[in-house]
Amino acid sequence: MGIERFEDIKAWQEARRLTQDIYRHTTDGAFARDFALRDQIRRSAISVMANIAEGFDRRSQREFRNFLHIALGSLSETKSHLHVALDAGYLDQEAFASSYEQCNVVGKLIFGFIRYLSGFLANAEDDAS
Repeated sequence: MGIERFEDIKAWQEARRLTQDIYRHTTDGAFARDFALRDQIRRSAISVMANIAEGFDRRSQREFRNFLHIALGSLSETKSHLHVALDAGYLDQEAFASSYEQCNVVGKLIFGFIRYLSGFLANAEDDAS
């Protein structure tokens, strides 16, 4: 079965899980009261999902790949914010490690999709010549 909607994309599904984790961590306690960091980490996690979805619906392999690169940037931002939250004592080591590992899962899936699309584009360019 192929990918018919962005919700079918494994990277989007795992990015959604990451966003759920981030919201769970930022709902209570001191993290919830640090409005700047709370909002930044939520926005960066949401951006990963949103860029995968937006790129898919552009219906262009090249544009999709560009949006996946943007999603990777947002993912790195999320990872950086996780370090800040750990250093501030908002996350314990276990919560940090779990969310950071989820970031790595999402990143590997996005990289794999970029490689796939790059191969598809290279083949399309070969066919055009």
